Amino acid sequence: MQTICPFVLKSWRTMLWCSLLLLLPTSVLLADGGPTPLPKKGPTVPGDRAVLKGRVAYAPANAPENIKVAIWATNTLASKPYVWGGGHGTFYDRGYDCSGTVSFFLHNGGLLEQPTPSKGFLSYGEYGPGKWVTIYAKAGHVFAYICGLRLDTTGKVEGEGPRWRAEYREPNGFIARHPSGM
Repeated sequence: MQTICPFVLKSWRTMLWCSLLLLLPTSVLLADGGPTPLPKKGPTVPGDRAVLKGRVAYAPANAPENIKVAIWATNTLASKPYVWGGGHGTFYDRGYDCSGTVSFFLHNGGLLEQPTPSKGFLSYGEYGPGKWVTIYAKAGHVFAYICGLRLDTTGKVEGEGPRWRAEYREPNGFIARHPSGM
């Protein structure tokens, strides 16, 4: 028999609490930021470049499947706020900062196992731009170009937060890196 509560049940209150937890649906237990199912399918456009429609990125049909899945998963961040340190302790957070956003994308593409701070991206993957993904990193900030769209937390027109952006950002002072093979 599997133990549900990993502590000794010393009081009737503890026994009652554990019993109530067993009756809750999983959706209630995960409601405060736990992982929710992410899309494995989504909108695509022909070719090699993603297209932004509103806040939704349409993945290019020619991109590798893991990149398309990561784009569709990252679309779910568009309504999340900027939170300094957000996405550092877990990939599934209430808000995200720059490195939490880039980490979320890479994780959902099977390209990163744990959240990484912006400074950590200075040595991530391989040096230089990639075909599908290029990460621009420096000690205090990181952003990425993915299939022609910028994934960033700062923008001139839109509010702060994890978003796809169509406008160009000059990468002066940043080091370009990319996942191996991408």
